[in-house]
Amino acid sequence: MSKKVSKPGSMSRRRLLATAGAAIAASPLGASMLQAQQAPIRIGMSMPQTGGLAGGGKASLLGIEIWRDDINAKGGLLGRKVELVVYDDKSSASETPAIYSKLIDVDKVDLLFAPYATVPTAPIMPMVKQRGLLLIGNFSFQVNSKIGHDMWFNNAPWGPPDSWASSFLDIGQKAGGKSMALLAADQEFAQNLAKTAREVAGKRNLPIVFDQAYPPNTVEFSSIIRALKATKPDIVYVASYPPDSAGILRAVNEIGVGDSVKVFGGGMVGLQFGAVMENMGSLLNGVVNYNSWLPEKSMYFEGTREFFDKYTKRAVEAKVDPLGYYLAPFGYASGQLIEQAVKAVGSLDQKALAKYLRENTHKTIVGPIAFSPDGERKETAVLQAQFRGVVDKNMEQFRSAGKQVILFPENLKSGELVAPFEAARK
Repeated sequence: MSKKVSKPGSMSRRRLLATAGAAIAASPLGASMLQAQQAPIRIGMSMPQTGGLAGGGKASLLGIEIWRDDINAKGGLLGRKVELVVYDDKSSASETPAIYSKLIDVDKVDLLFAPYATVPTAPIMPMVKQRGLLLIGNFSFQVNSKIGHDMWFNNAPWGPPDSWASSFLDIGQKAGGKSMALLAADQEFAQNLAKTAREVAGKRNLPIVFDQAYPPNTVEFSSIIRALKATKPDIVYVASYPPDSAGILRAVNEIGVGDSVKVFGGGMVGLQFGAVMENMGSLLNGVVNYNSWLPEKSMYFEGTREFFDKYTKRAVEAKVDPLGYYLAPFGYASGQLIEQAVKAVGSLDQKALAKYLRENTHKTIVGPIAFSPDGERKETAVLQAQFRGVVDKNMEQFRSAGKQVILFPENLKSGELVAPFEAARK
């Protein structure tokens, strides 16, 4: 057995360093430095837990919490545990500026995630830019188009602004559609969608025969659907929030939209949530609508199945969306973006993290993510899918392939459009 021999003076140097280290740790400055190194990395956000967006907000938050638990089980980031600081913004744009001011100035969080959805996110963008802070977006639409914040990164799969409307109108025009009706909530997200739809239609010389915005608190849509039906459109593009989407479909079921309509839907929020889907049941049939993730073979990446195994169990306990397809995996992916950036940079320097996020492609459970200069996806990963063969009061049916047939993008396509819309409903 060989004997380890210390070099002359090495012991005294070690003792000196140990003594110096102990002295530094014992000093007020050293103690605070040590405490900062050991303190959790705090990620702050608001998330709608009540109000019209709560169904999505709760699922999104659960996805983020699963990532937090996974990363902490691996030792955290930079040797520190990750902690979430979360406030309920009540689905209201008026709540978020004060919440984010508190997160920054009082809670002094290390990093920020945006709330779910466009309306609560838009008011915080000027403040975040002014403070020079990194912000991971959460399924908002075009909130950075006018602000131009270079440290904004949206987890959503939208891509270029016109890609969402383009994919839906492509489907409608290939089915023979030669005119369009546009129905949109008078809120920022829906109006952003409506604006891009008008622009795409204009470039294609596609006449818009009906164009109406409705107040966000509208609950009765019969008169609007009757007016829309009277114009005999071929394509009906709807941009709506969860309560509106259900009301619109009930009115369509009661009144119909006419045999001329080839495709109906496009931008209806809510039809991605398990509870809404189960409640609407067969009223969903025929609708072509955007989505972000569906249980098709081509949509599983490293860690996707493991995530949903965990989500399904915890969703029951937490009483949130039992499917969680739309938002939950993207909440987890938000954490993966931060995880990869922090590990690569080796610190919480927000400018360095933003540079890394901007310049690299990131592996996530929802597939590879690469960002454009505006912080949106370089390429769209939005799905357009048609509801088929949906029956009433059956949540489990949506876990199977084929209930939402993917029509776009081409590489994920799982079937062809059934048209016209009234025939597809049957």
